[in-house]
Amino acid sequence: MQALLVLEDGSVFKGKAFGATGQRFGEVVFNTGMTGYQEILTDPSYCGQIVVMTYPLIGNYGINKEDFEAKKSYVRGFVVRENCDKPSNWRVSSRIDEFLAREGVIGISGIDTRQLTKILRNHGTMRGIISTEEQDPAVLVAEAKAAPHLTGQRLVPTVATREIYTVPGEGPRVALVDFGAKQNIIRCLNNRGCEVVVLPPDTAAEDILSLNPAGLMLSNGPGDPVDVPYAVETVKKLIDKLPIFGICLGHQVLGLALGGKTYKLKFGHRGANHPVKDLATGRVYITSQNHGFAVDAGSLPGDVEVSHINLNDNTVEGLRHKHLPVYSVQYHPEAAPGPEDSEYLFDVFMELLER
Repeated sequence: MQALLVLEDGSVFKGKAFGATGQRFGEVVFNTGMTGYQEILTDPSYCGQIVVMTYPLIGNYGINKEDFEAKKSYVRGFVVRENCDKPSNWRVSSRIDEFLAREGVIGISGIDTRQLTKILRNHGTMRGIISTEEQDPAVLVAEAKAAPHLTGQRLVPTVATREIYTVPGEGPRVALVDFGAKQNIIRCLNNRGCEVVVLPPDTAAEDILSLNPAGLMLSNGPGDPVDVPYAVETVKKLIDKLPIFGICLGHQVLGLALGGKTYKLKFGHRGANHPVKDLATGRVYITSQNHGFAVDAGSLPGDVEVSHINLNDNTVEGLRHKHLPVYSVQYHPEAAPGPEDSEYLFDVFMELLER
């Protein structure tokens, strides 16, 4: 079956459909990872987006039952150069097209993903539509131009928990505000003995303190941080009351709560090989990233310092309060893009909890 992907600038790509059928709109973004497509497809931070994989062969090791980051997929569409329909891996439980069909995600293969990526790099992320139904490009381009922008959509409530639940542990209690948390964040805390209480994103500061937690974790999640002002206000009330660790969207929310500002990147950082420098030690880490917004370094108050920077574009990758046990990173220390050395940030958090 033929599928079309169109961008709001009028670009049209014709390919072969796989997975689900239908029509979806979303912000079209690209990810440079050579592996990890299952984690990408189940990362709630991709809610509202059509994901383009720059690596040409996707699906060669199939889908397994262990590597999910969420119970379902929230991506709006999946774009690849070549879809492998004969995966080979000892853990494989299904093909990628079978998984996409179950999750209602439309896939398109056989297009020039290199050309598409160049367009997105030159012009920035754009609204797009992927369809197996409407085959008139002009109609789809008009619909793409009329589609809502990512900012302003209520994406976090779509992916976050609505009920409080607890992952038992013998160690300190950590309150985790779920903006769309990847499961490995919870695992990394739990593996260190923490009892993790997972909370809806709109949980009030007073309700968090009533749990008597040793610390507060702010998770990753989709969209623009200005679309969760309630979370920013909650964190403001907790800055001087608990050790706080923020990741990705949680980092941006913390930046806003500390008095900073955020802005939209041209095409974002999405991949598994982004170099990040720790300014305190000079050490460079190869990191996994997925975000389209960043904290403005020049907007931060004097009692907050930039702790990490991205060596590709010098954007902020980490924050640290100079006097309080509060810090955050823009990248994903719980992810393992090969090296696992960024997990030390969880050990830092454990030290703060023990104090």
